[in-house]
This record gives sequence, C-alpha cells and structure tokens, in this order.
Amino acid sequence: MFNHTHTHTHTHTHTHTHTHIYRSLYILADLGGKSLESIPSSPTDSLVLSPGQVLTLSCKLSGYSVTDSSYWTHWIRQPAGKALEWVGDIGSSGDTYYSDKLKSRFQIGRDISSNTVTLRGQNMQTEDTSVYYCARERAHKNKNKYTDIYKTMLKK
Repeated sequence: MFNHTHTHTHTHTHTHTHTHIYRSLYILADLGGKSLESIPSSPTDSLVLSPGQVLTLSCKLSGYSVTDSSYWTHWIRQPAGKALEWVGDIGSSGDTYYSDKLKSRFQIGRDISSNTVTLRGQNMQTEDTSVYYCARERAHKNKNKYTDIYKTMLKK
C-alpha cells in the first residue's frame, strides 16, 4: 500500500480560494507495464491551503526501502477530469528527475529514518488542484529512456 493525496480547490467567494488536500491509501500497478491502474479508498484526513502557500506531502513506503536500488519512487498528479501528469521521481541514492513544467515549483525529498518520500510544492495555485499519488517503479538500466517513455504514456 502507498499513500495518495487528493487536492481540491474550491472558490468560496470571488476573492478567497482554499485548496483542500486529502490523504488516503491506494494500490498502483507495476509501472513497468503499459497500463497504469489505481484503486483509491476514501480520504482519511484533509489540509486546507490558500493560494500562494507551500504544500508538503509525505508518502510512507511499504514493502521496500527508500534506499533500495531496485526501485524509484514517483509523484504523479491527476486534476479532476484530466489525464495523469508526472511530477517527478527520486532514486535510492537521492537523485531526482522532474517534469520540465513543474520543476521550478516542486521538490522531491526523502527521510531514510522514517522510510518516507516527500513532495514540496511552492506557491500553490488553483490550477494545482489534483489527486496526488506516490508510486513505485522498478529500476531500469536506461533511466532516461524509461522516464521519457513513462512521461509519454502519462500524457496520453
């Protein structure tokens, strides 16, 4: 099991907007395949952000270690009614890759002692309203090639 986070933004008035963030559990199929499957459960908690604030999400890993060289851990998001969008990923040595579109505002980190991967988003806006997922990928020898294929798959 891994964590995923719903982020919803609702405009309560014409001048004030909140971003609601929910965390729950999900199952994600092996990313080495051609299909991506997620099964979200009901949200378990929430966080409210105003536009411009910083978002910090944590993903507690289960079944593998953040230092396990067999895996990469990804962050992916999906706006309501839209396609999945790759945010970035982190490897066992802490090296990271990011979406060109989002790399200026998002940072992925890890905490070895708690076996968690984090996502930090700066200057969050209403267009960042999404379901945020963390996902495991089996490591491949040609990381750059695989990441390009993976990003292309998510854009379709």
